[in-house]
Amino acid sequence: MTTIISSTTFQDRKIALEKEHKTLIEQKNAPQEHTGNGIYERYKNPVVTASHVPLNWRFDLDEQTNPFLQERIGINAAFNAGAMKWNGKYLLAVRVEGIDRKSFFAIAESPNGVDNFKFWEKPCVIPQTGEPDTNVYDMRLINHEDGWVYGIFCTERKDPKAPKSDTSSAVANAGIVRSKDLINWERLPDLISNTGQQRNVVLHPEFVNGKYALYTRPQDGFIDVGAGGGIGLGYVDDMTNPVVKKEKIIFGKQYHTIYELKNGLGPAPIKTEKGWLHLAHGVRNTAAGLRYTLYMFMTDLHDIAKVTHVPAGHFMGPEGIERVGDVSNVLFSNGWIEDNDGTVYVYYASSDTRMHVAVSSVEKLVDYVTNAPADTFISAGSVKTIINQIEKNNAI
Repeated sequence: MTTIISSTTFQDRKIALEKEHKTLIEQKNAPQEHTGNGIYERYKNPVVTASHVPLNWRFDLDEQTNPFLQERIGINAAFNAGAMKWNGKYLLAVRVEGIDRKSFFAIAESPNGVDNFKFWEKPCVIPQTGEPDTNVYDMRLINHEDGWVYGIFCTERKDPKAPKSDTSSAVANAGIVRSKDLINWERLPDLISNTGQQRNVVLHPEFVNGKYALYTRPQDGFIDVGAGGGIGLGYVDDMTNPVVKKEKIIFGKQYHTIYELKNGLGPAPIKTEKGWLHLAHGVRNTAAGLRYTLYMFMTDLHDIAKVTHVPAGHFMGPEGIERVGDVSNVLFSNGWIEDNDGTVYVYYASSDTRMHVAVSSVEKLVDYVTNAPADTFISAGSVKTIINQIEKNNAI
């Protein structure tokens, strides 16, 4: 028996899909309705999700070849986005993951930074090296003083040393592209380092003594950091030959902290009068698995290897629905935007699934980083810190 699909059914479904997508894209966003912590305001709605991906990427819109109007190319998640201001617009270089598990990059643009994010016409085309990337993800966008916009991302390939029966072991490294228009990307050689696998590599936005400064995260394996770990700092003479000969760990792991298992830098730091503001992620183990949170620190304005301030604990942790997703209990950020008026848009992903925004300011973030108490690394010290604040308040 042959099933006949009427043209009306196809058109009705197409109209419904377009209406649903338009409603999602144009949905207004607003801060959450509670007083908050005074450091930032989380916004109610995710800013980019898998459903934001354009319909013509996912659906064959030809009635003759897709009479049921089925989704031909499924999208699983949209997360871990780099960010920058470009031609007056707020851009996210989103990690889009298909249901085939392959990630790719696509630019989403907003007029105001908090809603109405729309993807550009096509995904980013990343040129390949002699050894093609199996997977790419988590691009940091850096508008460097040399005039190029760099995209530093993780490139993943199968571990050539793994036994034939092992189809999961991988090798991670930092892939590098640069562009003048964010459409045409020039592929540079992958980072060359002597400290094992590299993930979460970030380019400092200014030259340091005439060299390119790179924040690294060396580790022994794809998942486990082993003897490696911590946020490193190294220098490169020429980005077309990106060889880091020596790395120094400037922020290491610490027992019984939010970054006891591993940590890595998020976006490129923001320059302030008091120092460089850094946003990073810290990872600890729990009975329910790994927990990723975001934390902040500051480095010296003239010596970027010198950490000057570190508030205790996390700056932001997953809340509510943010805890639910492909990889639960995870917040990750590799993009933020400092606006001309000092407003800072912090773009973060929750549970490897969707993108959110929290809004603060340079003034508030500097106040937080320089005045929030540091970690004493013992419970008795935490109690003493609280009592000191109680007594200070009682004396007012």
